[in-house]
Amino acid sequence: MLVDATPTAPASDSPSRAARPPLRSQRTMWRETIEVLLLVVTVYTGVNLATARAIVEGDSMRPNFASNQLVIVNRAIYTFHGPERGDVVVLHDPEDVSVDFIKRVVGLPGEYVEIDSEGRVSINGVMLDEPYIDANNWCKICAGKWSLKANEYFVLGDNRANSHDSHIFGPIDESLIVGQAWIRYWPLDQAEIVPHQRFPDPPHDYTPPPVTPTPGRTSRPPRSTTVPRAPGTPPPMIELPAYAN
Repeated sequence: MLVDATPTAPASDSPSRAARPPLRSQRTMWRETIEVLLLVVTVYTGVNLATARAIVEGDSMRPNFASNQLVIVNRAIYTFHGPERGDVVVLHDPEDVSVDFIKRVVGLPGEYVEIDSEGRVSINGVMLDEPYIDANNWCKICAGKWSLKANEYFVLGDNRANSHDSHIFGPIDESLIVGQAWIRYWPLDQAEIVPHQRFPDPPHDYTPPPVTPTPGRTSRPPRSTTVPRAPGTPPPMIELPAYAN
């Protein structure tokens, strides 16, 4: 009779010991903590490079924006394409780049812009339908004609009768545009993705009449004062009061 001489391992006195997961070393925990912190810093830096936060100050964009509303500005959106007609943008004041405005893009590079005596805007001979403007906000002292060069944009406030914009300082260079108004996040009951009006393309084969650039006004109203801000509060986008009729 043959007998198996292979020794038999003694039964474990603790069956659950083999299933117990190994403990991570303290060095591994520190490494994971550092990786999470680096990820947070990277995301935070990326968000701040791609966006900005600002306070609207003034009435030039009423009825669509009001003072003390907080807006997130998308600074990265125009990396691959230029602003479109109807975009609400934040831009540096071409007369004082330390001040920012919030306006709407109306004219694009190479276009012919005309504002008639009723305040209506035409692009390449076609009048724009601008439903975002209140019936009482048309500017009847803003008439003029402008031919835009390459990289120039024509921007206007929605409150045409009370806005310091391209009808005063003329077309602006694309380099002055900070970004597109993206999200209105304060007050909370008005929080939304900022809508941007879209228009059909005007005729591209339009030949504008010879035009002498409309001069800016020889005088301008005093700037409205800024609102005192707590440390860390974003700078206001200052608007100017209307010229007296």
